[in-house]
Amino acid sequence: MKREEIESLLPRQFQRTLRPGSPLNALLEVMELLHAPAELMLAQLETYFNAYTTPDIFVPYLACWVDLERFYPFYSAQPEDLQHSADPISSGTGQLRELIVAAAQLSQWRGTAKGLKLFLEIATGINGFELVENPDAGSSSPRPFHIYITAPPEAKKHIVLIERIVEQEKPAYVSYELKFKLEIQGGTDS
Repeated sequence: MKREEIESLLPRQFQRTLRPGSPLNALLEVMELLHAPAELMLAQLETYFNAYTTPDIFVPYLACWVDLERFYPFYSAQPEDLQHSADPISSGTGQLRELIVAAAQLSQWRGTAKGLKLFLEIATGINGFELVENPDAGSSSPRPFHIYITAPPEAKKHIVLIERIVEQEKPAYVSYELKFKLEIQGGTDS
C-alpha cells in the first residue's frame, strides 16, 4: 500500500496531526516500505502458478499440488538450505516443470502402458522407451500381468527415478523387468 492509502485508513484525529518530519509520518513511510515486497509478489501472482514461469524454488511446491512429490522423497526430506542447491529429480527442474504441465494427462492414463511410457519420456526427457505387456516367457504361452520395459542407454543415469516411476505408475498386481538397450556401432541392440 502506498503511504497515502495507509493515511486514508487512519482515524481523523491522526490524519489532522500528520506533519512532515513527525514520528507518525516516518511510521507511514516505513509501513509503505514493508508492504512493497508483498505487493510486488501479488502483482506477479500468476507467474507463480505457471510451471514455466515460476521461480525454480517454487517448482517442487507446485509439483506437490499435482501429486508428484512421491517421485523425489529424498529431496523433500533434506533441510531447506540443501534443497535450494539440488534438483528434485535426476533429470532436473526443467523436466519436473514438464511433468507438472502434463499431470492431468498423465493422471488420465495412469495404470496403462501408454501412460507409463509417456510418464517415463517426460520425466527423463528421453524418447525411445519400449513396453511389452504379457511377454512370452520363452515358451508359446504369454507371461500374464508382467511388463517388459526397454529403456534407451542414455536413460541409465536416471535408473532410480525410472524404477520409482514404474513402481508408482504400474498397476499393483503387475510385475516388471527393466533393461537398457546396448549401444552397438550404427544402432542399438537389446
